Amino acid sequence: MTSVDTGPARGPTLAARLGIDRSVAIAFGCIVLILCAGALYSREFLSPEYLLQQLQVGAFLGIIASGAMLVILLGHIDLSIPWVVTLGAMMATAMVGWGGPAGVWLCIPFGVFCGAVVGVLNGLGVAYLRLPSMIFTLGMNAVVQGLMVLHTGGFAPLDQATEAMHFLAVQRSLFGIPNALFVWAVVGAFVIYLLKRTAFGRAIYAVGNREAAAYLSGVNTNRVLIGCFAFSGAMAAFAGVLLAGYSNKAYQNMGDAYLLPAIAAVVLGGTNILGGKGNYLGTIAGVILITLLQSILSVMQMPEAGRQVIYGCVIIVMLLIYGRGAKARS
Repeated sequence: MTSVDTGPARGPTLAARLGIDRSVAIAFGCIVLILCAGALYSREFLSPEYLLQQLQVGAFLGIIASGAMLVILLGHIDLSIPWVVTLGAMMATAMVGWGGPAGVWLCIPFGVFCGAVVGVLNGLGVAYLRLPSMIFTLGMNAVVQGLMVLHTGGFAPLDQATEAMHFLAVQRSLFGIPNALFVWAVVGAFVIYLLKRTAFGRAIYAVGNREAAAYLSGVNTNRVLIGCFAFSGAMAAFAGVLLAGYSNKAYQNMGDAYLLPAIAAVVLGGTNILGGKGNYLGTIAGVILITLLQSILSVMQMPEAGRQVIYGCVIIVMLLIYGRGAKARS
C-alpha cells in the first residue's frame, strides 16, 4: 500500500505555543492595528496620558462586561444592563439624601445591592419560570426604567455624587494610574479566580455547554443561573455608581450607551455567545478594542447611530460564526 503525501506537517501557531486562544490573539492583533492607525492620524494617540485616559473610560465598560460575560457563558443574555446602570447611579446618589450622615458610607453598597436585586429577579425568571432571557431581561429593563422615571418625576435628579464615588472613578492615587483601573483589576481578578479556581466557575461552563447534562451530573443549575444574573446586575449597578462619580451626578439614560459595547467586547474576546467557551483575558482584549474603536470613531466624528450599527454588525457576525461552529460539532 502506497502512502499519500499530505504535505509538510503544520506546527502549532505562536498563539497556541504561548497558550493563548486564537480569538484572543486576533483581538490583541486588532488592538495593535487600531493603535497604528490612530498614530497615523494623530501623534497624541500613542501618548501615555491619552492611553491612560482611554483605559480609565474603558474600566467602566470592563466592569459591566465582567458581569455580562458570566451570563453569556451560560448561553443567555442580559438586556437589562442599560437601566440597571442608571438604577445603581440614581439609588447611590439618592441614598446620600435619604440616609443622612450614614448615607455617605452606605450609598455605594446600596446602589450595588439594588442592581443585584434586579439580577436575582432576572435569574429567577430564567431559572424557575424558564422564560427566554432575552425577553425577560428586556422586560425588566422596561420595569426599572419606569421606576426610575417615577422616582425622578421624568427629570434629571438633583443628587450629587459623593467624594468616594469621585475618588474611585476619577482620581489617581498610585503612579498616576486612574483608580478606576485598579477597581476593574480587582473585579477582573475575582472573575478569573471564580472561573478558574472554584466549583461554581466549572459549573458555569458546564451549564453553558449543556444545561441538561450539568443538571443530571448534580449541578444546581438554578443556583448557577441566579448567581450569574445577580453578579451581572451588581456589576452594571457598580459601573453606574462609578459613572455618577465620573460625571459628578446621575442622569436619565446614562446606561444606554453600554449595552451593545459590553456584549460586543465579550464576544470579540472569544466568548461563545451560545455559551460554554470563553476566558477573561479575551474579555479584557475586547474591552480595550471596543474602547479604542470608540475613540477613533469619535475622532472621525462618526455619529452615535453609526457606532451602534458597527457594534450590532460585530455581534451578528460573531453569532453566525459561533452558530455555524456549533452546528458543525453537533
